[in-house]
Amino acid sequence: MQHRKLGTQGLTVSAIGYGAMGLTQGYGPSDEEAGVAAIRRAHELGVTFFDTAEVYGWGSSNNEVLLGKAVSDFRDEVVLATKFGFAQTEQGLGLNSRPDNIRTVTDNSLRYLGVDQIDVLYQHRVDPDVPIEDVAGTVKELIDAGKVKYFGLSEAGPQTIRRAHAVQPVSVLQTEYSLFERDVEQLFPVLEELGIGFVPYSPLGRGFVTGSAKPAAEYDDTDFRKTNPRWQPGNFEKNLEAVERLGRLATAKGITVSQLALAWLLAQGGQIVPIPGTRSAARMEENAHAADVTLTEADLAAIHEILPTGGFGARYAEEHIPNWV
Repeated sequence: MQHRKLGTQGLTVSAIGYGAMGLTQGYGPSDEEAGVAAIRRAHELGVTFFDTAEVYGWGSSNNEVLLGKAVSDFRDEVVLATKFGFAQTEQGLGLNSRPDNIRTVTDNSLRYLGVDQIDVLYQHRVDPDVPIEDVAGTVKELIDAGKVKYFGLSEAGPQTIRRAHAVQPVSVLQTEYSLFERDVEQLFPVLEELGIGFVPYSPLGRGFVTGSAKPAAEYDDTDFRKTNPRWQPGNFEKNLEAVERLGRLATAKGITVSQLALAWLLAQGGQIVPIPGTRSAARMEENAHAADVTLTEADLAAIHEILPTGGFGARYAEEHIPNWV
């Protein structure tokens, strides 16, 4: 497994990481046993970067607890990332990046993960009610105290990134990026200027390129794809046709569409590390081997012809699309 540097503070991880969200949230009923097997297989394949968050299942489905148990035998060999910034309220899920809440969430995450230090601590979503300088300053205190090693942001815009970076260097930005979603490319010049690495989440188009996509109505009520715009009639058929075309290109290279999609991401820059998630050990092996795939200029041109600007339909319902500032 190849390794890549994220940022300029010393963070080095495997070229392919692992996103744990889908083990407990967003993709229908969970299968913790299969998820643990996938995580352990990832480690066997050389994956060293594992991503979770406080919000990925509270209570009995706590994602951090599950990930912590899965990596307990090899904790010192991996990099663990988690996130703060959400809160449960009477009205539902809200934002909370107040310094006192950051400290509380960090202590909880340390306990849930079963670790002495969080390797990467992200602000999960920008909180408009809390100055980013206060957020970065609080994370700096946690770094100075030895509770956190590196600082990350998620779904943040250029001004926010610059202001945070001036207080505490940001090692990595995490935002959705894939063959289906390209908006974040507008931020790449800022990341390059400041020396910040980039971690694409949902790098497989939320599973659309894995060959398992089906119309929205066929998903379980607990699966967010049931209401996601890209799975709705009209968009679904266009996206499916694009994946079929990508499939013909992948077959000609002797790889899967998922491997093609991950290799495409890796080809977009040396400080990019995608974090595909899966509950399948076999699928984890497929994802890991994408790091061995080399795409030619002709391959990249063919991909661009199929999906020049991304997929059809927004990545979230309009009210949930992050506002980058």
